[in-house]
Amino acid sequence: MNCIFCSNLNKIKETNLSYAIYDKFPVNKGHILIIPKRHISSFFELQKEEKDDLFELLDEMKLLLDKAFKPDAYNIGINDGIVAGQSIMHLHIHLIPRYKGDLENPKGGVRGVIPSRMGY
Repeated sequence: MNCIFCSNLNKIKETNLSYAIYDKFPVNKGHILIIPKRHISSFFELQKEEKDDLFELLDEMKLLLDKAFKPDAYNIGINDGIVAGQSIMHLHIHLIPRYKGDLENPKGGVRGVIPSRMGY
């Protein structure tokens, strides 16, 4: 298997079931990925203990970013499937810090995955 997330990565934090890394192509300063150790492609394949572990690590990484980068808000997202924009077929959760002024009008947030539907 040739998976970039299954390779030896520079991990911010690691648990028995998951780990966190900084995104190599960050949307914003501090962009983190939360990744299960088990190689699965979909959120819907997670076992309960894996899901719990991922969300605990997500909370910890939010606190880390609060201290290190002091963002004003966050976007949390998962691209689940090729049609949803998933480009690495190993599940990962994006924790994207947001800063006042990083986008002229952020209204609609994750609805921006389909730009014509962002405004409402």
